[in-house]
Amino acid sequence: MQAEQPADAPPHVDVLIVGAGLSGIGAACHLQAQCPGRSYAILEGRERSGGTWDLFRYPGVRSDSDMYTLGYVFRPWTHAKAIADGPSILQYVRDTARQHGVDDKIHYQHRVVRAAWSSADACWTADVEQGPDKQLVQWRCNFLFLCSGYYRYEAGYTPDFAGMADFKGRIVHPQHWPAHLDHSGQRVVVIGSGATAMTLVPAMAKTAAHVTLLQRSPTYVVARPAEDPIANRLRRLLPAMAAYRLTRWKNVTLGMLFFRLARRKPARVKRMLLGGVRHALGPAYDIATHFTPRYNPWDQRLCLVPDGDLFAALNAGRASMVTDHIDTFTPSGLRLKSGRELEADVIVTATGLELQVLGGIELSVDGRRIDPASTFNYKGMMYSDVPNLASSFGYTNASWTLKCDLTCAYVCRLLNHMRKHGWRQCTPHNAGPDLSPEPWIDFSSGYVQRSLEKFPKQGAHTPWKLHQNYLRDILLLRLGRVDDGVMAFSNRAA
Repeated sequence: MQAEQPADAPPHVDVLIVGAGLSGIGAACHLQAQCPGRSYAILEGRERSGGTWDLFRYPGVRSDSDMYTLGYVFRPWTHAKAIADGPSILQYVRDTARQHGVDDKIHYQHRVVRAAWSSADACWTADVEQGPDKQLVQWRCNFLFLCSGYYRYEAGYTPDFAGMADFKGRIVHPQHWPAHLDHSGQRVVVIGSGATAMTLVPAMAKTAAHVTLLQRSPTYVVARPAEDPIANRLRRLLPAMAAYRLTRWKNVTLGMLFFRLARRKPARVKRMLLGGVRHALGPAYDIATHFTPRYNPWDQRLCLVPDGDLFAALNAGRASMVTDHIDTFTPSGLRLKSGRELEADVIVTATGLELQVLGGIELSVDGRRIDPASTFNYKGMMYSDVPNLASSFGYTNASWTLKCDLTCAYVCRLLNHMRKHGWRQCTPHNAGPDLSPEPWIDFSSGYVQRSLEKFPKQGAHTPWKLHQNYLRDILLLRLGRVDDGVMAFSNRAA
């Protein structure tokens, strides 16, 4: 039982969850189920829950993973479509929060800007900007759980293109889509080659005069049915949770096998992927220029197009691909390095995200400022010599929530272990030989490479190694020892 606090003392909870999106809502549900009696609160910087799925409002916004693996382990996805649209995912997240009573624990317009750990008090004190006027208030907690994602919500990444101010039309970034933008009958150019660009083009092509996807270099694109016929059949034959679990494991297994094949036999997988594109677009299409990357499959994330919608738009002539570099914006569109001009009424800069370390929160431990880049990642969620703090970060080669669910389960095991043995502090600490630092993740995407030096490092071996492997993480996080000789427990309760 917590000691009684003075009336003017900052609010104090056992666990403070930062972020009310897919990860934060999941963390709260896990905590309620596995750590009953623990007090917690969720601080959300925005006015609404849902995170990514509330922020992004661009045409066609959807998942690029199937919902049987992107969904929570404890709540089945029961819709017919496996590749779901953004509003359906947002509803799923909010329904989960409501059904589990989590929505009552969310404090909106509460943005954590700093957090300081005191070993003497065994607690974090968080400085929080509250409300539209950003009044600074404090919250305290014994454990800080960061679930606010990995990119800045305030702004996406837009290169400093020459001549942008000269363009007479509309320039839009997908992260901040205007509510009433009407592109019907307009000439649209979408700049980018990632999942957002591949989603926007077929969606906007339904009503635009024409949509051009302009990319500097191509990415691997794979078509997949929006509905999973096996999943839908299982759901008709079995209880919802049983069908969900079977489909989840089917998709996890297939995904892992495909990723492993891509790593071991990249040339073979490359032929498979390009063969699929050739089958969809026909032998006359210039696949070498527009769909053949310079890197191997899964060096960057593959782009999924449900029901081949991008290919359908290209075949119908409603969209086209251009692979070239931008020289400058012009009053009427874009001039490319090749000299070609693209006329446009609307230009969409689907040029990526700005990554953000630890939710942009400044951390200190006993007065010592923490530089995230000088720490090592422990089990993919905690940081060397930073006590009582975890962050939820998903897989780069599979669905985000698979790793987040495992992270939540481990955090709950850790909290229960500490309570059982009377420890108030847990700190990942490398007491052995110096770790050889490796990049946080092995991923060549531009948005990752731009910010990689700011992120924690990983080591060459467990538990400092980020394996990106669901089965290995199950063994490590669900079944592995909590007291593993690396996690240092201290500060026993009086």
